[in-house]
Amino acid sequence: MTSNGHWVTTWTAMPQLTEPGNMPPPPYAKEDLVLADTTLRQTVRVSAGGPRFRLRLSNAFGGAPLPLTRVAVALPLDGASGVNGIRPGSSRPVTFSGRASAVVPMGAHVVSDPVAADLAPGSVLTVTVHLAEGQRSSALTSHPGSRTTSHLATGDHVDAAFLPAATAVDHWYLISGVEAWAGPGTATVVLLGDSLTDGRGSTTNGDDRWPDRLSARLGPDVAVANQAAGGNRVLDDGLGPSALARLDRDVLAQSGARRLVVFEGVNDLGTAEPTAAAQAGTAADLIAAFDQIVLRAHACGLLVYGATLTPFGGHDPYDDPLGHREAARQTVNAWIRTSGRFDAVIDFDRAVRDPARHERLAAAYDGGDHLHLNPAGYQALADAVPDALFR
Repeated sequence: MTSNGHWVTTWTAMPQLTEPGNMPPPPYAKEDLVLADTTLRQTVRVSAGGPRFRLRLSNAFGGAPLPLTRVAVALPLDGASGVNGIRPGSSRPVTFSGRASAVVPMGAHVVSDPVAADLAPGSVLTVTVHLAEGQRSSALTSHPGSRTTSHLATGDHVDAAFLPAATAVDHWYLISGVEAWAGPGTATVVLLGDSLTDGRGSTTNGDDRWPDRLSARLGPDVAVANQAAGGNRVLDDGLGPSALARLDRDVLAQSGARRLVVFEGVNDLGTAEPTAAAQAGTAADLIAAFDQIVLRAHACGLLVYGATLTPFGGHDPYDDPLGHREAARQTVNAWIRTSGRFDAVIDFDRAVRDPARHERLAAAYDGGDHLHLNPAGYQALADAVPDALFR
């Protein structure tokens, strides 16, 4: 390694415990055994690039050690997300401390040795893993909301141009990060969020979540790490650990992280009881939690940007008839805008709300359930982030 660069996290998927409905389909999952003699091929779109890169594979929620038999990286056919095929001649073996295989302990992750190959900014990378033994557990680490198609096949086909008789699934399994060796001026912004940042309502294999659009706009000197998951909450565990519980792993431990965007809290309001007292309490707890996130991130040298919570009027069940949740959203947003606690404010609420009915999304941006956005809405969120925050 040369001294005029450093590692930056250029892609992430927040690790989660896989729910039963998101497990690999038969024959790839059996009782207390998953992915036995299975090749798993997945694609990810990175943000920043570099002359070398390395992978992170996670066993954060696995119920047994995770034996990785063989791993390779390649360029996908036509450079596209979600495809089965790889470009001929592009496959490169991945090693771990000089070895072709690795065993990841329960609760841990493993970082690969650097792969000496140019990784272009904004390009798609294919990661192929073979697990000869599989994992002897029914608990598997994944990121269900990939909005990207992965492929499974029986046998060792790591180097195959196409996986034979492959089964397609729209989930990521085991992979949790890519790091690139970048110049000293490149830094990572970590996005802490829920399904609105994870991209529900975006196009499968279209890479049109707002983090994707933001990355394309900011250019190669800003790496974007999307650490969001559908259903995630700030205060309590739900689909994945709470934002407070996962802050160290998902934000503070990320290589090259210098900025954090906090855009989360809708699920806390939506799952709290729709009474004035319960919503006032949840709003106060969210404000205290945001204060804690800022405190902890500042201690690690990160700038923290607060994003206002977007509308959910008309959503079933979050929109309560008496408007207690909307009142709590307004309380939280007023604090984000005026407290001065954040280093900057990104007003996502203003960017996508209906100008005539502020409690609702603008029709042009509504993904259909009055909570999540469509690709145009996600573009509007990306456009609402000031470039000056990254200079």
